[in-house]
Amino acid sequence: MKEAWNFQNCVRVVTDQIALLKKISQIQQAVRQAVIDKEWADFDEKTAEVNRLGEEFATLEEQRARLFSVLPNSSGQPLYAVILRLPLEESRELSRLYRELKTEALKAKYAGESFLLYINEAKAMATAYLQAVCPERGGKLYSRKGRTVSQDLKSIIFNNQF
Repeated sequence: MKEAWNFQNCVRVVTDQIALLKKISQIQQAVRQAVIDKEWADFDEKTAEVNRLGEEFATLEEQRARLFSVLPNSSGQPLYAVILRLPLEESRELSRLYRELKTEALKAKYAGESFLLYINEAKAMATAYLQAVCPERGGKLYSRKGRTVSQDLKSIIFNNQF
């Protein structure tokens, strides 16, 4: 049995999504700062929190899709096309909220992409530096005991003492 259209529930879900994206953006900034400050415990904690909030957002997205699916001719239609068929006040409010949601989503996306680019550049630079300083290692990293270790570059101490 399909649910009936509920404008207030839709407003609540989209508003919750916007609030969640704003919170994710704040935590992304804290993750960026943790990397810059080399606070790896904070990095792991904040990354886990972003992942948890991302799961909450996915749940809200499913709710939003289910709420809008009860509208006539909504399947396969862009959300704006569906919203335009609503009464004027509902259409205006949901359009405003949806624009804000898209804006926050794009902000989070671009902040994440720029941060990932920064991380990848830092890794590439560290790898190139190690390769240039110690070419005899063949690009491998070793533990204190001489075992090969992962090259995730999460935390490296360079010791060139013999």
